[in-house]
Amino acid sequence: MEYEFLRDVTGLVKVRMSMGHEVVGHWFNEEVKDNLALLDEVEEAANSVKGSERQWQRTGHEYTLWLDGEEVMIRANQLEISGDEMEEGMNYYDEESLSFCGVEDFMQVINAYREFVAQHR
Repeated sequence: MEYEFLRDVTGLVKVRMSMGHEVVGHWFNEEVKDNLALLDEVEEAANSVKGSERQWQRTGHEYTLWLDGEEVMIRANQLEISGDEMEEGMNYYDEESLSFCGVEDFMQVINAYREFVAQHR
């Protein structure tokens, strides 16, 4: 999972992720912004479910983050579409609305995000 951190013209940190993980970047850009307390909450949750069968979920304004001891899923809240609304044989393009990654990889992105924010204040 490759990523890049940038600052936009207003000074906000923007995250760009590699293909297949774009939603992770969208989650940082829409939900985290400069709210490092949210990252604390996610890290605490990841530590609390590690090695257990428990799961944790945080529904944000635009995206929901779900994690268990091994995997993180980020899904656009608008993605909740019932199967009855779709014609048979059709599926929605959801590459930019749903993403999965390992917890350890996600924690590395969180740490790198924190470092970038700290260095560029």
